[in-house]
Amino acid sequence: MSQVYDRVALIGLGLIASSMFWAIKRAGLAGEVTGYARSEATRDTARRIGLCDRVCDTVQEAVEGADLVVLCVPVGAMGTVAQEIAPLLKPGATVTDVGSVKRHVIEAVSPHIPEGVHFIPAHPLAGTEHSGPESGFAELFDNRWSLLVPVEGSDPDAIARLRALWEGMGANVDEMDADHHDLVLAVTSHAPHLIAYTMVGVADDLRRVTDSEVIKYSAAGFRDFTRIAASDPTMWRDVFLTNKDATLEILGRFTEELFALQRAIRTGDGEHLFDYFTRTRAIRRGIIDAGQDTDAPDFGRGKANP
Repeated sequence: MSQVYDRVALIGLGLIASSMFWAIKRAGLAGEVTGYARSEATRDTARRIGLCDRVCDTVQEAVEGADLVVLCVPVGAMGTVAQEIAPLLKPGATVTDVGSVKRHVIEAVSPHIPEGVHFIPAHPLAGTEHSGPESGFAELFDNRWSLLVPVEGSDPDAIARLRALWEGMGANVDEMDADHHDLVLAVTSHAPHLIAYTMVGVADDLRRVTDSEVIKYSAAGFRDFTRIAASDPTMWRDVFLTNKDATLEILGRFTEELFALQRAIRTGDGEHLFDYFTRTRAIRRGIIDAGQDTDAPDFGRGKANP
């Protein structure tokens, strides 16, 4: 790949930003990558591990002269950061983000974007349960999807450049409307995370099952809930507060389906249960066929496929 941007600024240095840096370096997609994190400890860690070509002590220093600024902070903080960086954004630069909610981010960030600067929200559908600057790796986005959510009047050339960056980092790229994105993510990510958090919370409440039994026998299915529920609490708090309507809609549907399954169990309706499980099993096969997971016994989450 050839260079897409002269200078990229990563604001927030967690899993996604650190993976972006290593993926950009792997393919030579930027001349220089600057980075900033609010926490001094995070900045020290980034310097120690060589994350970013230059780690800056202020957000303003990081964005100065950058052709692309990537907001990698929790969605609840996006508006504040956009306000802080606005006066220093270079004319013709692009601002993007990696948040998993889009309508709220557009409403929070757009008012602060100066004339002559492009704002193209984005969301890479990739991640692990780990967070922090040391958790990133160059392969995170390989064959994963990154969704671009252009706002009204987005410049086609700026969109094409951002697409080239994500493709250069190994991702498949699609474009989507903000409201549709938030509904899709409520189904594929937000509601499943809330259900996982609930299931882990239920196990914590059931004192008839001892802690050691929960941990010892977790391979029976509970383990996969705990993997999801180990994700960053700040990020997920902000997701549910900012994608409220879509998440509540999907949780309402989930509750209806759960009641129907409860009724089938209570009345001994084996046919309903069998048909339901057959249909849901086919969805798993579709995910594997689409290359978004493997059917390996470890759910494809060994060292090679985090």
